[in-house]
Amino acid sequence: MKRTKPPFRADHVGSLLRPAVLHEARRKRARGEIAVEQLQEIEDREIERVIKKQEEVGLQAITDGEFRRSWWHLDFLWGLDGAEKHVMDEGIAFAAVTTRNEGVKVTGELGMAGPHPMVDHFKFVAAHTTRTPKITIPAPSAIYGRPAMTPIDKSAYPTMDKFWGDLGQAYKNAVRGFAEAGCRYLQLDEVFIAMLCDPKYRDQMTARGDDPEKLGPLYGDLINAAMSDIPSDMTITMHLCRGNYKSTFMGSGGYEAEAEVLFNRINVHGYFMEYDSERAGGFEPLRLLPKGKQVVLGLVTTKTGKLESKDELKRRIDEAAKYTDIENLCLSGQCGFASTEEGNTLTEDEQWAKLRLIVEVADEVWGR
Repeated sequence: MKRTKPPFRADHVGSLLRPAVLHEARRKRARGEIAVEQLQEIEDREIERVIKKQEEVGLQAITDGEFRRSWWHLDFLWGLDGAEKHVMDEGIAFAAVTTRNEGVKVTGELGMAGPHPMVDHFKFVAAHTTRTPKITIPAPSAIYGRPAMTPIDKSAYPTMDKFWGDLGQAYKNAVRGFAEAGCRYLQLDEVFIAMLCDPKYRDQMTARGDDPEKLGPLYGDLINAAMSDIPSDMTITMHLCRGNYKSTFMGSGGYEAEAEVLFNRINVHGYFMEYDSERAGGFEPLRLLPKGKQVVLGLVTTKTGKLESKDELKRRIDEAAKYTDIENLCLSGQCGFASTEEGNTLTEDEQWAKLRLIVEVADEVWGR
């Protein structure tokens, strides 16, 4: 059966490949060759174009492709009171590549006194589509979960209990701000609960002084705090990923290790679950999916341009349906196409072909 509210049978994580004209405009702005208003004009035009393209391929959830951001998470975190940009000694190690060395530091008490700057990003999308506008923001764990320790001002936070309390409240205020702007579909991008399924990552967190057994429940409680003041008609989903940077990944491991936290502790309405490779494990954890929640199967990889076959996607949907009712399932890409502005190694044409495929398969499986 077709779904008329999010998550939709054919959905997507949100980020899209940045067009060449936008890359060039951002380079010019960095060199001081154009004003911030000129960059925004180009962003506006390219977002309007990409909104129309999403509508043309048949998507019901419409995003701005994250075109105004450099990172999936840092741009949002830099917008919190008490958080600032941080230049690290080195970037974060992914498979065969290291990220840019930008990060976040906590220089004062975390808060969100007024609307987050990205509320305006949402309003722009809402004003340019008649479909469901969707905003994506990082889950609260993004400020802490990278293997490199986040610098936190000890005078602001002599103990971590107050840090976690303030972080949850800041997110609660931020999410409420999106709701007050009319947002009814918000996605929290959660990398670090998924990363806790990787033994190597757990070892990294232990080595820096954290207890991996406590982090999953803590991150889950922060998500619950973030969505504790939303209207009854607002949908909050979470996207789970093991890293997505220039088509590479950060971790591996099935969801079983954190399934209890994901499905029994966290109050989100749906889960976008990476399932494009053996790195994500099997579908068995879906047996724990609570009644009334949806899982969006990320079966279509966004890391390469090779198009999946419809038969293979349908076979895997059937396989997942052995563990939960097929009516609880939807289909999407495994991640965004450009979690950072660099983007993954495929073309825009290949990106749109994948999104069109998702819509076509969803129509064939669940009906138009």
